[in-house]
Amino acid sequence: MDTNIGSVDACKPENGNLGCPPSGEVSSMQSSGAAVSSSEATLGRHLARRLVQVGVTDVFTVPGDFNLTLLDHLIAEPQLRNVGCCNELNAGYAADGYARCRGVGACVVTFCVGGLSVINAIAGAYSENLPLICIVGGPNTNDFGTNRILHHTIGLPDFSQELRCFQTVTCYQAVVNNLEDAHEMIDTAISTCLKESKPVYISISCNLPGIPHPTFSREPVPFSISPKLSNQMGLEAAVEAAAEFLNKAVKPVMVGGPKLRVAKASEAFVELADACGYPYAVMPSAKGQLPEDHPHFMGTFWGAVSTAFCAEIVESADAYLFAGPIFNDYSSVGYSLLLKKEKAIIVQPERVVISNGPAFGCVLMKDFLKGLAKRLKKNSTAYENYYRIFVPDGQPVKAEPREPLRVNVLFKHIQQMLSSETAVIAETGDSWFNCQKLKLPKGCGYFDRYEFQMQYGSIGWSVGATLGYAQAVPEKRVISCIGDGSFQVTVQDVSTMMRNDQKSIIFLINNGGYTIEVEIHDGPYNVIKNWNYTALVDAIHNGEGNCWTAKVTCEEELIEAIQTATGDKKDCLCFIEVIVHKDDTSKELLEWGSRVCAANSRPPNPQ
Repeated sequence: MDTNIGSVDACKPENGNLGCPPSGEVSSMQSSGAAVSSSEATLGRHLARRLVQVGVTDVFTVPGDFNLTLLDHLIAEPQLRNVGCCNELNAGYAADGYARCRGVGACVVTFCVGGLSVINAIAGAYSENLPLICIVGGPNTNDFGTNRILHHTIGLPDFSQELRCFQTVTCYQAVVNNLEDAHEMIDTAISTCLKESKPVYISISCNLPGIPHPTFSREPVPFSISPKLSNQMGLEAAVEAAAEFLNKAVKPVMVGGPKLRVAKASEAFVELADACGYPYAVMPSAKGQLPEDHPHFMGTFWGAVSTAFCAEIVESADAYLFAGPIFNDYSSVGYSLLLKKEKAIIVQPERVVISNGPAFGCVLMKDFLKGLAKRLKKNSTAYENYYRIFVPDGQPVKAEPREPLRVNVLFKHIQQMLSSETAVIAETGDSWFNCQKLKLPKGCGYFDRYEFQMQYGSIGWSVGATLGYAQAVPEKRVISCIGDGSFQVTVQDVSTMMRNDQKSIIFLINNGGYTIEVEIHDGPYNVIKNWNYTALVDAIHNGEGNCWTAKVTCEEELIEAIQTATGDKKDCLCFIEVIVHKDDTSKELLEWGSRVCAANSRPPNPQ
């Protein structure tokens, strides 16, 4: 089955300025090619206006001597806010989180030491199909080709090492070291980022941003990116073949995958579910992309760690339609899914494969699902089977007074906090599994309520992503669930959240180690030094900004902390350290870890 990388689209911010709006075209800003004064006709101003025009109103930066002049011109743009970060990795993660909501994000770092630091975050954005513009302040134009050795480099006169690293994790690279080509290269990079829904790399020589040039003498004309179109004959053939296949099935089901987002096909998927009556589930990395209050929603399909009764219905079906799936070792629980290719229709953003038979290219997922909805017969057999065996979830065993807090009790209370005004960010680790079980409330729109980084799974991602996501939608309250090991990687930018008056709630789950690694393969390396996390955040606060912290060890203290965070401190950044036992994990992690361990420890094939 297909193992391509993941995908993402964007929620729509209130101002309507998007990198990738649902129409497929980039929205217009107020500029329409009006002339600008010669002193403002600079590369730096053009780039700033382009960023604002495509929906970026916050840029995540770390200053360095090669990007300082560029930053001067970016912060001079009234509609563009500079969000200074503590390190480049977090700036990249913040741009990642921002792009998940706004449809495009941007970060600015310095040459080589900055670029090679941010590249891990850019690789994660590439794996998740996020449109992210990575801007690097580069060497002076006079230094190219001179055989000089510059600081911040690896000590060679060849300045291309950074570019070569970025070529594998971006869909377009622009090295701007002359003004004649700068306008075209910048515009091509940004438009390619939006069209491909992938990161791009733009390096701008440090002596160019402030120099006027005729190509920048007018306001940038808004992009108009034509939407992709299906091959009509291929579309009709794909719909006909799929309808014939599914209408013969006795108990077909549907499963939504993460590429629904890049295909902008979530609404079409729900329309199809309404029309055909099939039950549907989501793959774990697609949580939040389909409504969970739909009467035919079964939960998360994740093989042996699926929502109760979901895997039994999916894997026993005689036909299943997967829309935008990614089948990797994690989503397949160590390649243990009980699926058969001959029963499957796999719908990717621009391709449909039916069973072991025909494949149809140049067919857009949204068009295919809408067309199929008109051709399928109503069949609710699989849903009726699910309804017959379904037993509602139980509640955690009631805690004794002052009993040490259990993780399942924590998430029972987090569930009660969710509303259309909240969004959840889950860090790599046991939070993946616990947050999967959260039921997202009615009234949440597509793509603006739940995020995690499953394909890349970089620990520490959630701190920067929380910063970026909260900056993108300040009207929502972000609830982040972060393990102590991950938090130690990227804690610094809690400082940036305070500087920007954010009001997120961070649950720091302190269990003394890398729990997800423990369940895959244990060893002394999975134990970490315990920190006084609340005291650390208090030290970062240092009396500046709006922050409140609490440390809880039992349910009574947790309830009190949540009441304070959602009451008196509702406009504060709230940090709640939750002390739990080192072996307190979800049952899903125990099962998943053993299966991933088995997959990782397979012996080499005989030569």
